[in-house]
Amino acid sequence: MNDFKHKSTFDVDFLQAEDASAIIAKAASGHGIKLKDMGEGQIRFFSTGPGVLKVNKEALLKINSIEGIFFSTLHGNHVVATETPVGEMRTITFGTLEKNIREAEKICKKFSPVIEIKALRNLRVGVISTGTEIYSGRIKDKFGPILKEKFARLNCEVIKQVFVPDDVEKTVAAIHELASEGADLIALTGGMSVDPDDLTPLSIRKTGAKIVTYGVPIYPGGMFLLAYLGNIPVLGLPGCVMYHRASIFDLVLPLIITGETVTREYVLSLGHGGLCARCEECYYPVCGFGKQ
Repeated sequence: MNDFKHKSTFDVDFLQAEDASAIIAKAASGHGIKLKDMGEGQIRFFSTGPGVLKVNKEALLKINSIEGIFFSTLHGNHVVATETPVGEMRTITFGTLEKNIREAEKICKKFSPVIEIKALRNLRVGVISTGTEIYSGRIKDKFGPILKEKFARLNCEVIKQVFVPDDVEKTVAAIHELASEGADLIALTGGMSVDPDDLTPLSIRKTGAKIVTYGVPIYPGGMFLLAYLGNIPVLGLPGCVMYHRASIFDLVLPLIITGETVTREYVLSLGHGGLCARCEECYYPVCGFGKQ
């Protein structure tokens, strides 16, 4: 890289734009990122496979605060496909001060990685459908097939679906049954509102699971529940998950599948950008829903 270095008339060290961008881009990149040199100091970042894009926003801001360096990305925490352009960097002067480049490189090393793709794990999912009318067969279950399709799109498999009536003890038993049978994630449908006969949140509590949040500032998805039974995520899904292409479920599920522990603070932060515009034609995820 030092072949590109030259001295100005003021005896200050500069780096050519192409060399400067390459140094920062390589330092910023983590797993699942490949680089393409576009020339004239411009480098693009591409995903090497499907996964969840992660961007360290604090590091990105610090890098962009350095004179002559500009680094933009897609919004993080969303699923991207293979060969998706996820970022772009440019140094805009013919000769960029080497001390600025080294400062940016130092930031990248401190926050490493600045940009990466987290792979989707192949989770074994257990689904519990609650409700006496579905349990008795008076109403056909429509939620289960939709969940199976959503999980399959994210490389996960529903290994078992259990039907239980509106009964706390039976629901608790079903949760423990799926956990003992090797489910990596458990999702419950039905009984998630605040009506007296909606017993799913109480049932999840009675398993001993740690409740992260019951209720979120995201619409659709306000009555969503997230808990952890040991290391197993337990999700209480409101009916809107069945009817909407995008809801709180679609915002947090990819993170859970990559192995992240989703916190209450993160879920609450989604209030900014967490209102679906309910467009006549849905273009999610190419929209503002869930973007911060």
